[in-house]
Amino acid sequence: MTKPLERTVAPLSRIQQNVLARSERQLLNWLCARMPHWVTPDFLTSLGMVGAVAIFVGYAASGFSVSWLALALAGYAIQWFGDSMDGSLARYRQIERPAYGYFIDHSCDGLATLLILAGMGISPFVRMDVALIALAGYLLLSVHAFLSARVLGELKLSYLAAGPTELRLMLITLTLMMMMLGATPGLFGAVSGFDVFVGTVGGVLILLFVFQTLVTGRRLALRGG
Repeated sequence: MTKPLERTVAPLSRIQQNVLARSERQLLNWLCARMPHWVTPDFLTSLGMVGAVAIFVGYAASGFSVSWLALALAGYAIQWFGDSMDGSLARYRQIERPAYGYFIDHSCDGLATLLILAGMGISPFVRMDVALIALAGYLLLSVHAFLSARVLGELKLSYLAAGPTELRLMLITLTLMMMMLGATPGLFGAVSGFDVFVGTVGGVLILLFVFQTLVTGRRLALRGG
């Protein structure tokens, strides 16, 4: 009796050159060795999404009271733990499911980013159109990463020496500034300093997408395919 064919997924070369990569890897390995057996990668992925929902609620409710931003800060910690640990624990326990893990992890990343930036846009601190520019930048760079994984076999996890953890730290700092300064009047008419920061990050991501597209296109052209 023949067995059904199983789809195999070619291993990807993970490129991670962010500043905190080595220290974070040491911490994650330490945590993996101490995780109870009942904590599974799927549980951690779900926990990361709970953190993303908490961030959304914290930002969205900050129009009623700035104290809600404390929930967003807690959400960032939860989201980092779940998002960073799920794949690490699977690799540590040697229970990886490459296709499933790749699909679920990046799907959740996209949804989590939407929740974070939508929450910011609903808050009194960042305009929705500015938040959408940042979301567009993230999604464009994600498109590049996924295309590079397909045509080059490389999954790029960091740009300009920064990765998801560094970006979370920037957003945590931004949230702390929101708590300290409140919804201050705009520096340039209707545009606040928070708008400038989030819009600048979005613009940088879009420019990185354009630059990386040109670089990757040249690499493919030079190798003839």
